[in-house]
Amino acid sequence: MKKLKAAVRKWRRMRFFRKRDDLSRQVSTEPAPSTSSTPHHHPRPPPELMQLEQDETQRLREQHLRQYAFFQLRVHLKRGQNLLAMDKNGLLSGTSDPYVKFKAGGRLLHKSRIVYRDLNPVWDECFTVPVEDPFQPVQIKVFDYDWGLQDDFMGSCNLDLTALELGRMQDLVLCLRDPNKPHQDMGEIVLNVTLWPKSQEDKDQYLLKNTRINDVNKRLKAQIWSSVVTIVLVEAKNLSAMDLDTRSSDPYCKFRLGNEKYKSKVVWKTLHPSWLEQFDLHLYDDQEQVLEVTVWDKDKQTKDDFLGRCTIDLSKLEREKTHSMWKELEDGNGQIFLLLTISGTTQSETITDLTSYKENPRDLEIIERRYTWYRLNETSAGVGWLCVKVYGAKGLAAADLGGKSDPFCVLELGNARLQTHTEYKTLTPNWMKIFTFTVKDISSILELTVYDEDHDHKVEFLGKLAIPLLNIRNGEKRWYALKDKKMRARAKGNYPQILLEMLVVWNPLKGAIRVVNPKEPKYMHQEAKFKRQLFIRNVMRLKAIIMWFIEVGKILQDCFEWESRIRSFLGLLAWLAFCYYYEMWMLPFMLLMFFARNWLVYRLTGGNPLLVPVDDDDLLAEEDDEEEIDKEEKKSLKERLQAIQEVTQTVQNAIGYVASLGEAVKNLMNFTVPYLSYLAITMLFGAMLVLYVIPLRYLLMAWGINKFARKILRPHTIPNNEVLDLLSRVPDDETLLDCRELKTHPPNERKDARKKHKAS
Repeated sequence: MKKLKAAVRKWRRMRFFRKRDDLSRQVSTEPAPSTSSTPHHHPRPPPELMQLEQDETQRLREQHLRQYAFFQLRVHLKRGQNLLAMDKNGLLSGTSDPYVKFKAGGRLLHKSRIVYRDLNPVWDECFTVPVEDPFQPVQIKVFDYDWGLQDDFMGSCNLDLTALELGRMQDLVLCLRDPNKPHQDMGEIVLNVTLWPKSQEDKDQYLLKNTRINDVNKRLKAQIWSSVVTIVLVEAKNLSAMDLDTRSSDPYCKFRLGNEKYKSKVVWKTLHPSWLEQFDLHLYDDQEQVLEVTVWDKDKQTKDDFLGRCTIDLSKLEREKTHSMWKELEDGNGQIFLLLTISGTTQSETITDLTSYKENPRDLEIIERRYTWYRLNETSAGVGWLCVKVYGAKGLAAADLGGKSDPFCVLELGNARLQTHTEYKTLTPNWMKIFTFTVKDISSILELTVYDEDHDHKVEFLGKLAIPLLNIRNGEKRWYALKDKKMRARAKGNYPQILLEMLVVWNPLKGAIRVVNPKEPKYMHQEAKFKRQLFIRNVMRLKAIIMWFIEVGKILQDCFEWESRIRSFLGLLAWLAFCYYYEMWMLPFMLLMFFARNWLVYRLTGGNPLLVPVDDDDLLAEEDDEEEIDKEEKKSLKERLQAIQEVTQTVQNAIGYVASLGEAVKNLMNFTVPYLSYLAITMLFGAMLVLYVIPLRYLLMAWGINKFARKILRPHTIPNNEVLDLLSRVPDDETLLDCRELKTHPPNERKDARKKHKAS
């Protein structure tokens, strides 16, 4: 075989020299130019000869590159020069936030960091990537980062690896171009590149090294941490002003626990930053259990300034409980507010493990006695106690390449957040954990989310479940179907379900008092962004409420227009009688009539249809979000959104609030949550009696005195409206859809049961 290849190469070389000699001979036979008046020049070779030599040079270089089985490309991304300004509106006009992407064959090789507000960015980043095909150019694209919108394209260029000298560092300045604007100057990218040739042995060693790294990652992943420290960074106050010109700072936080670190986002130009970031750190038995927190001021030109630090000894904190803490900053000014939870314990001797847990009836009696309805002056926090036993799950989706997952479950009740340990390489985890929560609001919703743990402690969504506390059946052990992220359909997998047993004990009188007081804000929540689907859904919800008022208005208009004489005459008599005999106590009496009618419907129909378990075929259909939109359409949409984004977001949230308020009134009167409906009936009876006994003028005087004297007598109380506070506890239709359960059996079984029933 080697002799055959050598013969082929020899034949190609002989054919090349023969063609070159023939072309040279043709040049020599041409008549010589006159030398009387012009100096003598060597004859220029014909284009055919030059092209042949270039082809031969290219072929020899390709042959030289193909001798190597492997290459390593080292790139030093230095800086950009004279880039385009893409931010042309607002305070940041005339700037860009550029970053660079390197791709080869559609595969992302590297993505640089973002340099904010700079047209001459300095990245100063180095990376090394393996290259198997040097004939495939590396595409370099520059983008302008836009928060919440599509990033703007700032130009691209190609890096031809075949033009590089092997093993030699080369400085390159590449001009950026846009195919749609070929004559526009878009700036330059300055690089330093080196292409190192490697042998087959080097390639084998590289692959072996990567295999070892993967094995180490797997071993680290399999290492059992003792607990998970969940931290919610809420806010800080009264920080030091490091920017003397603006008398403010650009603060961010750094956290360190053992070898794990976390850095928060930067909040610009404020001494009272609000971050609202949530993250997890892992606690191991063989490491120091001290969480270090430092606050820094971000500087673009110089080194970041130190604002203060604090330490938290985790060994002194109670496990499986969310701690709210304000910490004073040492070596600086100000305080920082954190929510910290230590959960996910894997030790079998902990109290949260079901295998070693023995239920004591006396403990349950003490808890029930503590939350008896007449015990209002107890020092115990909250209005009740919740116990959740998480046994396991089945039918989960396979998130890893091996057809398995590494699932763990997170439980959230308000600002309290607990989680189980991770079960590795399984689709049917058995967590066997028991958790307890202090119930601060009986109208709260317990959320359970199942995640898959990936490398570097990243997570992937597997399923979610929402259960209102008032819907819990004490002591019932059952399977609950998991939903997807939108909470409208079943999660991916083989009918994924989770096995739970729950028990809630609460004081009904303290719960009623808490319901008519301001609701505790949830510190960690996602900011609502403008979405076309959400906007349309909120408009349709509001339309349904408005149409009801329109129908009532049409009936009254028909009475005014005497479309039906009998109905108009009866309406006139009713209005005259109402105006003549009306007393204020009749208003809650009429509302009680509506409650009585809907209570009969509630008792006869068996509940609200939005809370009845359904199959997949009966779920509400939603349109999928458009993932791929034409580039020009996106650009035009972006230009419009830049002007109306804030307005549309406000309108969207306002429409959603009004729709939620109207649906809450409807659900309150429909006995969707019987406890709240009975509480509203009790309040209406009380209002009716008060209005019957006490004249309205005295009540209005007392109300005015209370409002004017509140600031003097109770300066720290929050002004509130008891009716709106009560309605805020009533779930709207969206929340009811989130909490609606799915049937645990497949629809095929139901169809088979129907067929058998018909046959019988």
